[in-house]
Amino acid sequence: MKIKFLPKAPTSEFPFAIGIPALIWQILFFYIPLFLLIFSSFLEITESGVIEGVTLGKMALFLTPTYLGVIGASLLMAFSNAVICLAVGYPLAYFIAFAGQKFKSILLFLLIVPFWTNFLLHVYAWFFVLEKEGFLNNLLRGLGIIHEPIHFLNTMFATMIMMVYYYLPFMVLPLYSALERFDYRLIEASLDLGASSMQTFRRILLPLTLRGVRAGFFLVFIPSFGEFAIPELMGGDKRMFVGSVVSHYILGEETGSLGAAFTVVSCLILLISAIILYWLIGKLFSPRMRNG
Repeated sequence: MKIKFLPKAPTSEFPFAIGIPALIWQILFFYIPLFLLIFSSFLEITESGVIEGVTLGKMALFLTPTYLGVIGASLLMAFSNAVICLAVGYPLAYFIAFAGQKFKSILLFLLIVPFWTNFLLHVYAWFFVLEKEGFLNNLLRGLGIIHEPIHFLNTMFATMIMMVYYYLPFMVLPLYSALERFDYRLIEASLDLGASSMQTFRRILLPLTLRGVRAGFFLVFIPSFGEFAIPELMGGDKRMFVGSVVSHYILGEETGSLGAAFTVVSCLILLISAIILYWLIGKLFSPRMRNG
């Protein structure tokens, strides 16, 4: 009788050593630039490049109604985008997880395949859809809803359409991961016990997929806050957002430190907003889970 021995767990540090190049890359191109960004926002530098000391004047410069309004507009845009993506993405993820059956892989593939093409191609494609003689105006005129073409481009509507289109997969994938692990028999049991579909959704399905909701919400909310290209291209640069202000200062010849200071201020406000939203999401859904 042969006795099989299980392989021993590796005792060397070789698995850790494999990740060292990635760690070095992250330190060099993320942590060090981030530290320099924060550090330069507190320095007082003369026109000749001499460091005179530490100052909070740059921070105070951006705590004015004008710049706070820009940050507020970015927060509103990011929050609206996250909420719309959640409203659209949850039914889509639910359909893929529970009704997709053997077509799940194909549906997920169709969801991810737009990322295979360049971002600018997506923008130009939406130009053809939203322009005055584009697909949407021709469709509305063909249905008799409008008689004159509507100017969709260079508006907040076009910006939000592109934002939702681009960030929707970031919402759907975490939701799908949470729903795929969900036991569908809980829904059947809830309905059998007399609960309505809405009660089942609010008290069973939504609380038990809260982690996926949170993950998807912040995967959309945080990058949307600093979005630069979409408002510039689809909105026609008519409104100023955080990304626009940061790029304006960072790309300037002598205003890089101001851009760093504004980045720090806006990120601090974003961090506070994210903590509040994280708490509110848990407050809204977790009690229902306990009472269900």
